[in-house]
Amino acid sequence: MKKILALALSTLVLVFAAMSQRYAIVDSKYILDRMPEYKEAQKKLDQFSEQWQKDIDDKQTALDKMYKNFEAEQVMLSDELKKKRENELFLREKELRDLQRRRFGFEGDLFKKRQELVKPVQDRVYTAIQKIAVNRQYDFILDKSEGITIIFADPKLDRSEDVLKELGVK
Repeated sequence: MKKILALALSTLVLVFAAMSQRYAIVDSKYILDRMPEYKEAQKKLDQFSEQWQKDIDDKQTALDKMYKNFEAEQVMLSDELKKKRENELFLREKELRDLQRRRFGFEGDLFKKRQELVKPVQDRVYTAIQKIAVNRQYDFILDKSEGITIIFADPKLDRSEDVLKELGVK
């Protein structure tokens, strides 16, 4: 009997503890999309990306032309000249892949530019969320944008507008 009473009491305590947790939901994508400095940073990032992609596309076009010329002339070339052209094509293709990796690969130029331009804005949002969480004594805050799937969220829990006010964005 004592075991059943102790089990029931501990279950009741856990239920009350779970119910006493305070939480909120924010949508960081919504917040970032409303911030002018994020839009500007994203615009600059897109410009860098477009320029780098154009350079890569131009090099790819030149490489494709070299391949077509090689295919057309291959029959008339000596073995030595054919090998030399194949090596040149291989080197150009390798340079193109290296350029793609350097620009768009993991920790490439695009990643570094994103860190330089976008991360400071994201850090401001994170700091504002943290400040709201501490001031309002939330136990946790969930971000409903992209990473976490929330099947239902009561709109009164969304504190995205509060974060925007904290950041001074209207």
